[in-house]
Amino acid sequence: MQRRVVIVIFDGFQMFDLAGPADVFSTANLLVPEAGYRLEVTAVRAGAVPAQNGIVTLAETALGEVEGPIDTLLVVGGLSVPEHLHDRELVAGITRLEDKARRVASVCNGSFLLAEAGLLDGRRATTHWLVAGELADRYPDVEVDADPIYIRDGNVWTSAGVSSGVDLALALVADDHGHTIARNVACGLVVYLHRSGGQSQFSAPMRAAVPRAEPLREIQAYIDANPAEDLSVPALARRAGMSERHFSRIFTEQTGVSPGRYVERSRADAARRLLETTGHPLDRVARESGLGVPETLYRVFRRHWRVSPGDYRRRFRSKESSRS
Repeated sequence: MQRRVVIVIFDGFQMFDLAGPADVFSTANLLVPEAGYRLEVTAVRAGAVPAQNGIVTLAETALGEVEGPIDTLLVVGGLSVPEHLHDRELVAGITRLEDKARRVASVCNGSFLLAEAGLLDGRRATTHWLVAGELADRYPDVEVDADPIYIRDGNVWTSAGVSSGVDLALALVADDHGHTIARNVACGLVVYLHRSGGQSQFSAPMRAAVPRAEPLREIQAYIDANPAEDLSVPALARRAGMSERHFSRIFTEQTGVSPGRYVERSRADAARRLLETTGHPLDRVARESGLGVPETLYRVFRRHWRVSPGDYRRRFRSKESSRS
């Protein structure tokens, strides 16, 4: 299946807003050819478009000539965004393509262009923390939340400052192809899989190194994909075809954490995702994440993120999940 990603740029755009997501999608294609992402860069006029850092990018298609269907319409940001809010060709082009796209997304202050096009009215959105207040003041119909790394509201995704474009693109890949593929892309790029929470650095790095040995990489992927299964050392050692002692030793050597510690962190991540994306009660979150009971869920959250599960959900739960 082809997934056409149309990326909108303009004079003075932020290069990393383009390059980060583009590398995520292209890496997904390398790891899983059937991922099917096809990237297309567009601007008001086709041709050379200078980025803020002086590097020139070729926009292969003029914005007015782009036709559908589009899987993902992605609008980048940059210091020049304020002056482009008055570019009617650019704003009208974004509005027109929104009707042709399955989903729409922005990186950093590209959210201002979405708002100017009317695509954020009545929606929850984020942007770079430095300009979040300005976004809220300028577009009062937008519910601005300055903290999250990215926000999904229906088919519209917005992300925070600059590097959050990578987080956003990984989330889009996960939405399309699942957590395991997104995790493999993150590992390949040596970036965060999912920075929990927001721009206030309420976040955690990737849990562990990727093992050199293929059986251990398979075990790591199995743990992440099956948090509610028996993930005890005896069960994992049997799955790896090793003795318990040998498995524990080489897993710890190659990942930097013990199997038990890795399993706890993986289950904590699973619980975090459930809290962000579903309305499940805490006992179900604990059960489906493999943590068993709410008391264990609470202890793990306090240990890893220093907040209770309830506080985390109130802060980072999406509007979509509140309807589930």
